[in-house]
Amino acid sequence: MGNQLFRKVVIFGVGLIGGSFALALQRKNAVGEIIGFGRSSQTLEQARQLGIITRSGSDFETELGDADLVFLATPVGQMADIMARIESCLGPHTLVMDAGSTKGDVVEYAYRNLAAHIDRFVPAHPIAGGEQSGAAAARADLFYEKKVVLTPLPENSADAVARIRLAWQLCGARVSELTPKQHDEVFAAVSHLPHVLSFALVHNLAQRENRDLLMSFAASGFRDFTRIAASSPEMWRDICLANRDALLVELHQYMQELAALNHALLEMDGARLEEVFRIARSVRSNWTPQ
Repeated sequence: MGNQLFRKVVIFGVGLIGGSFALALQRKNAVGEIIGFGRSSQTLEQARQLGIITRSGSDFETELGDADLVFLATPVGQMADIMARIESCLGPHTLVMDAGSTKGDVVEYAYRNLAAHIDRFVPAHPIAGGEQSGAAAARADLFYEKKVVLTPLPENSADAVARIRLAWQLCGARVSELTPKQHDEVFAAVSHLPHVLSFALVHNLAQRENRDLLMSFAASGFRDFTRIAASSPEMWRDICLANRDALLVELHQYMQELAALNHALLEMDGARLEEVFRIARSVRSNWTPQ
């Protein structure tokens, strides 16, 4: 095994996240072989040709028993089914990790479907990505200087968490830890709500009869605000439903903010509008991504 962290890694979902993880580990010579599973044989063959995976998987029994790590890099809506299907095939020392953007639901799936292996399931969320998806979008430096949040479980062994942490550090990531509940509340506010707002604005304009005219005058402000509306609809459907409770709290607070702005406009309250804009500008100007 030499200096390799993992002799064999199995990845479910060899897209942007799964593929970039594979490429990053290979760049550090931290992995022996990488086996890919996915819904499309064409995608898996593309991943093989791009050097992301060694080969596509044959069957769970053959591939999972001697795997050092199984990485679930699929949309969160697919994870419960995958966990249930792989549980009986996992080896006694196989680590399992996800990359889901929500944690409460994924942890619940794991307690239900990976009960015998729960000490070796370490939830993770890489805070990286892009509008493009699929194996062709994967790149070895995707996680460099990006945050990865681990939400370890009480049952996790220290060694399991340490190895997962090291894997992400080898990818160039800066690793943090939160509880699953903290994670979902934080990301409902700073990620999930902004995506919903971006999708909603574009959808609203798309329903109008004069949408072509409107879009023809859209410029950099519209581009910047709506960039994330080009993200995967399937993925964001799953994220919104999975983190429903926390997202509803954030939507309610945001609608209260909009109602206050609406009232200020009705009352021609320029001072109130300027105060809101000034505070927002100050916070945004002083914010530096960590």
